[in-house]
Amino acid sequence: MTEKKDGIYFIGCDMHKEYSNFAVLDGRGKVVSQVRLPHDGESLELFYRSLPPGSEVAVEASRGWYWMIDLIEECGHVPHLVHAGKAKAMMGHIHKTDKLDSVGLGKLLYLGSLPTVWIPPGEIRDVRELLRVRMGFSRVRTSVKNQIHAQLGKWGVRVSDVSDLFGISGREKVKEVLDRVPRESRHGIEMRLSFLSAVESHMEEIEKRLWEVVKEDHRMKLLQTIPGVGKVLSVVICYEMGDVERFPSAGKFSSYCGLVPRVRSSGGKTFYGRTPKASKRILKWAFVEAATVVGRWAKSWSHLKVARDYLKIKSQKGHGIAAVAVARRLACSAWWVLKKEEPYRNAVRPGGELRELRESYEARG
Repeated sequence: MTEKKDGIYFIGCDMHKEYSNFAVLDGRGKVVSQVRLPHDGESLELFYRSLPPGSEVAVEASRGWYWMIDLIEECGHVPHLVHAGKAKAMMGHIHKTDKLDSVGLGKLLYLGSLPTVWIPPGEIRDVRELLRVRMGFSRVRTSVKNQIHAQLGKWGVRVSDVSDLFGISGREKVKEVLDRVPRESRHGIEMRLSFLSAVESHMEEIEKRLWEVVKEDHRMKLLQTIPGVGKVLSVVICYEMGDVERFPSAGKFSSYCGLVPRVRSSGGKTFYGRTPKASKRILKWAFVEAATVVGRWAKSWSHLKVARDYLKIKSQKGHGIAAVAVARRLACSAWWVLKKEEPYRNAVRPGGELRELRESYEARG
């Protein structure tokens, strides 16, 4: 073995909610011990303190890995966050036990073939949780609005002359027409409106807190030049993406966001399916939100190629597929904007639309 591996251990950690199973490999790749420890804090710290300084620890990327990574670093070791799906495929075990998983992780780490994911610094992890709380409230807000629309639709109640049903004037209009809804259904709508106000109040509080802890930098300003990306989404993209150099191409980044559909190709036939669920969901949500804004203003933003792309795809395959397609284009744009450190540039050159109209007119004779 090389000198680099002498004097340190390689530890595979199969982490669960209440306990973790550890396999300790020495500098020759031999399993010297296996132990199962409860998550009571003291036992784990004593275990890590007993290892040679600088030992490497492989931890599966589960929901509770933040505190484990912090403890490993605090004890002077090197943590590696494992892509669980790829690691299990590489281990190739027929059976599945905690001991087999921990040993398999340790061996992959020792051999240098462990599939890992990025570990953001502690301060970034903390701010990302604030953004994810806001995203959760945003989803709840959308769900409640859809429920109110559905309830009004059940009784054939339409509110006209307002652009936003849930704006100040829109809510007043809703209250005026509630007498046309049966008593219990009316009570349900009123409760949803009250709950919606509370959710929006919490979102305002979160955004206020966000701008107290996050300082807008040049990367966020560059991202805000992309259609549909505002201040909040620019922060989400920056904090979830990390360093743009992590991704070798725009296509790799859009795939990381879960915006590239599955492909099956065999015998000269190619089929495209849904986008994968195993992805960076918050980035996928952010770019789909931006694409939805593009779709909402597509007719007014006809000078933008992404807006015209949205309208074209929507006319053929509907809003859902069009939004994901445009989100993929926006993700690629975000990568290029940060890679080149230049503002977003529309794909159509100045005067391009007039030239297209003239060519179309000439073609018709």
